[in-house]
Amino acid sequence: MKVILKQDVENVGRKGDVVNVSRGYSRNYLVPKKLALEVTSSNMKMIAIEQQVLKKKIEQERLSYQDLITKLNQVTLSFTRKAGEKDHIFGSVSASDIKEELDKLGFDIDKKKLVLDEPLKRLGNYAVPIKVYHDDKAEIKVAVVKEEEDAASATEEKKAEK
Repeated sequence: MKVILKQDVENVGRKGDVVNVSRGYSRNYLVPKKLALEVTSSNMKMIAIEQQVLKKKIEQERLSYQDLITKLNQVTLSFTRKAGEKDHIFGSVSASDIKEELDKLGFDIDKKKLVLDEPLKRLGNYAVPIKVYHDDKAEIKVAVVKEEEDAASATEEKKAEK
C-alpha cells in the first residue's frame, strides 16, 4: 500500500516521501498516529504544496546551521585529568563533560547529538563529531591532558605517609 509520510519515520522515509508499506502497518500504526496519509490525488496535491514550503524552510535552516557548524569546527576543548601509567586517566571524559564545556562557551547542544561511542579514557587529542542537522556534522577537538602535580606538595604527602 502506498502512503505519503507526514513526518519522518525511522527506517521508512522522510516527510513528504511516497513509500510502499504493508496494509497492516499503514492501517494500524502510520495512519492512526497521523504519520502518513493514503495516496489520493487530493492528498498528492496537498503534499506537493507542503513540500515546496518545506524545501524553503529546510534551506533556511540549513543555512543557519552552517553558521553553527563553522563555529563548532573551530572549538577546542581541554580537559585536565589525573593519569596513571600508560596514559590511562582516572575516571573519564564523557559526553556530559563535553556538553558542560560547550554550554560554558555558549553553545546549546543536546548531549545525544555528541557522537561519542564511549567515554575518553586515555590522554591525547580526539576529534568528536556532533550531529548538527540531519546529515550535516561538525567536529570539535578535545584534548585530554595530564594534571601536573605540584612537586612540593607531592614531597610533603610522601613525608606525611611515613
